[in-house]
Amino acid sequence: MGGGPAGLTAALYTARANLNPTVVEGMQPGGQLTITTEVENFPGFEHGIMGPELIDVMHKQVERFGTRFINGTVTRVELDRRPFGLQIDDELHTCDALIVATGASARLLGVPGENTLMGYGVSACATCDGFFFRDREICVIGGGDSAMEEANFLTKFASKVTLIHRREEFRASKIMLERCQRNPKIHFMLNHAPVEFTGNPEQGGLKSVLLKDMRSGALVDFPCDGAFVAIGHVPNTGLFKGLLDMEDTGYLLVQGRTTYTNIPGVFAAGDVSDHRYRQAISAAGSGCMAAIDAERWLEEQEA
Repeated sequence: MGGGPAGLTAALYTARANLNPTVVEGMQPGGQLTITTEVENFPGFEHGIMGPELIDVMHKQVERFGTRFINGTVTRVELDRRPFGLQIDDELHTCDALIVATGASARLLGVPGENTLMGYGVSACATCDGFFFRDREICVIGGGDSAMEEANFLTKFASKVTLIHRREEFRASKIMLERCQRNPKIHFMLNHAPVEFTGNPEQGGLKSVLLKDMRSGALVDFPCDGAFVAIGHVPNTGLFKGLLDMEDTGYLLVQGRTTYTNIPGVFAAGDVSDHRYRQAISAAGSGCMAAIDAERWLEEQEA
């Protein structure tokens, strides 16, 4: 389940092992890379590659080895017996082993301009896009550890980082907050909340963030070259609640340094079980691990 780097890598390895894999691509085939512009940190592409193009190349490579693709969404899973059952639209499909690679979605603000300018000045991943804002003035939106981590990381590139938060109190841990407060490149704009991102993708992208003063209600137009939304991620694991063990935040739990879940024959790969790294290359690596774990588990069942 999942057509991002984790799911496609798992399919590549299982196809080459003659395990007859099917990839259910879900609502967003290709995952978060499809809303990413240039990817410069995926090994093998000296001059970088556009996110959708990288997914297209991986898709074609996997398809070459006989992987079947279903462009649909799983609406129900049956994991209490084998073969496992997956309700995909109006059809029930079965499988002998299941690799869950449904990823995680960045929490977004849901304000006008956010989706339109995503990848054109608006981002939800500092590690992915920070390099493009060298010597630019940018802002980070949020008040938790995610926001503090993003802000600190972005000071490696940006000339100035303004951390925008709707309150004066922070959810971030004290040590993370203090680290930001000591950083001379980080400035704070408290009691303000974004209500709109302004700009045009065809005319230079983001121009400013329209902010609401939470005390007076006044609107403030805040010019900036980039805006990073850092209010956390949501793993796409709703289907598995009550079935697979997961953290309070919804990330699937795996056993040790493997991809095994609490149900034999069900494996987890990529951002669905990774709230720490969340990179295309680490997702691909865990997809490889899940494929090998599944192959060896299936061999044990036959034995």
